[in-house]
Amino acid sequence: MTPKHPSITVQLTGHDGNAFAILGRCKQAAQAGGLEKADIDAFLAEATARDYDHLLQTAMRWFDTQ
Repeated sequence: MTPKHPSITVQLTGHDGNAFAILGRCKQAAQAGGLEKADIDAFLAEATARDYDHLLQTAMRWFDTQ
């Protein structure tokens, strides 16, 4: 499955797996990738709508994750 923003890469492995740390890395990558605030806010709202597994799935749907 191709992510929504394949040009934005977020490193999920080898880093702190805490949900807040993942959200921070995703937000930072999105900002660096030029996403508008509204898109970043939409990602954050979707990612935090449910549990940790949903957060990871959302990150993988939105960005190229490694």
